Amino acid sequence: MVNIKSPLRLFIEDSVKELIRGFRRQRIKWRNAFLLGSIMTTIVVLLHTPTFSVFSDEEETESSSPIYLNGSLHLNIHIVSSEAKVENFHTLRTRTPIVQLNASEASEAVISRKRRKRKKRKKTKDDLILTDPPPAPRHVLSSSERRALSLPPKKALTYAKLEIQRAPEVINDTDLFAPLFRNLSVFKRSYELMELILKVYIYPDGDKPIFHEPHLNGIYASEGWFMKLMESNTQFVTKNPEKAHLFYMPYSVKQLQKSIFVPGSHNIKPLSIFLRDYVNMLSIKYPFWNRTHGSDHFLVACHDWGPYTVNEHPELKRNAIKALCNADLSDGIFVPGKDVSLPETSIRNAGRPLRNIGNGNRVSQRPILAFFAGNLHGRVRPKLLKHWRNKDEDMKIYGPLPHNVARKMTYVQHMKSSKYCLCPMGYEVNSPRIVEAIYYECVPVVIADNFMLPFSDVLDWSAFSVVVPEKDIPRLKEILLEIPMRRYLKMQSNVKMVQRHFLWSPKPRKYDVFHMILHSIWFNLLNQNQTSFDDHIPDS
Repeated sequence: MVNIKSPLRLFIEDSVKELIRGFRRQRIKWRNAFLLGSIMTTIVVLLHTPTFSVFSDEEETESSSPIYLNGSLHLNIHIVSSEAKVENFHTLRTRTPIVQLNASEASEAVISRKRRKRKKRKKTKDDLILTDPPPAPRHVLSSSERRALSLPPKKALTYAKLEIQRAPEVINDTDLFAPLFRNLSVFKRSYELMELILKVYIYPDGDKPIFHEPHLNGIYASEGWFMKLMESNTQFVTKNPEKAHLFYMPYSVKQLQKSIFVPGSHNIKPLSIFLRDYVNMLSIKYPFWNRTHGSDHFLVACHDWGPYTVNEHPELKRNAIKALCNADLSDGIFVPGKDVSLPETSIRNAGRPLRNIGNGNRVSQRPILAFFAGNLHGRVRPKLLKHWRNKDEDMKIYGPLPHNVARKMTYVQHMKSSKYCLCPMGYEVNSPRIVEAIYYECVPVVIADNFMLPFSDVLDWSAFSVVVPEKDIPRLKEILLEIPMRRYLKMQSNVKMVQRHFLWSPKPRKYDVFHMILHSIWFNLLNQNQTSFDDHIPDS
């Protein structure tokens, strides 16, 4: 009896023959070949699946043995006669045959898995992955700590200050790296008491975008990220101002500049007047400003103009705690011991603030002695380029990074390939390069006289950075080469360890930059000259 082939099978055979002829004539397109193989294999499976008998040939041979493709992949199905199909159709339709992938489908699955792995590796390279620290042992409150929780704010601050003064010595702490700190014992105890006691009241007044709308991108993002994380915090924020130890004025100087400043006017006084009127409104509406004349109030401003927006309100300028990126000791506005130096962090992606951070090169893969690239504004950078641009192969000093150089090695790659990253001041003393250098595990070299370094109340910057006076720029290479290799290796290792204290994370972590800023504000509140706020004299 002559077997009559189905049209579908004839089509498959013709397609295979045409494909083979194509292989002989020209270069094989393997992606198309795999795709056609996958389609044909799927059709073959359907032909031999009982529930799809409509596509099969008129005659089938009965077999109960397993079918193997390429000697490895197994199809757990049975080929049955037409009569058996009809008789057992009711039973078969309730059963789903177990079909494993054929060779083509398996190869596609392998390719898909490799793509997913590549994406995962790329994300790992782009984003700094922070592992959760081991759970800390539960701190058992002492009787005095339990009493402190019920104290009114003033007495609680007095208690905290006395506790810090008699802080127990900390040895071999598992959470913190002692060489980074001026006094680890003091910092540890102060941080514990902050977590235990501190409550912050956030003024709800003010309209967006100046108030309550954080700016999260760019070099001034620190003020926005602090606002965002502070307003969403539940541990430190209180809705009852009578229980608050600190009062936060949640405005953004960056948003203030965008909303009020007139481009080309060269006049920032309207910003200061706006802020003066805001503080006056608070002092009339609430009793808390007048109670301490602003000594327990604080603001956070990273914009270069931040210090100058307080000039129109004498109490705000003199008494309030100002967390400023532009922490210039020479302008008469920043007061060390009361005000806080805020780290200037450049955030390129607000949704992924940890992107492109970390993964710095090993010391052996850092052939460049010192690197700088940037705009030539301010008094220091032109002097730096005058002495070092194109003068020494070990000193890669540029203005804006030239395109022909950037094509071979990007700005970030330069930082990752340099032992020291130069951080000269621009128009103001602060620079985002300091934190950038820490991110890329490059020892920062700060060139900015009168600059109060961030968190210098607790961090020992000499352990992980170099500070060079502006007058010593001509001797810059000599100064760096005089640093012994053993000391450099220790500093570079310390840069990696201090990195965690300068990282923004959508969900704040213990000892990260958000908590470090808040701790500096808390620490300076405790260590003001007067223990009692009543000693402040109001303005006439």
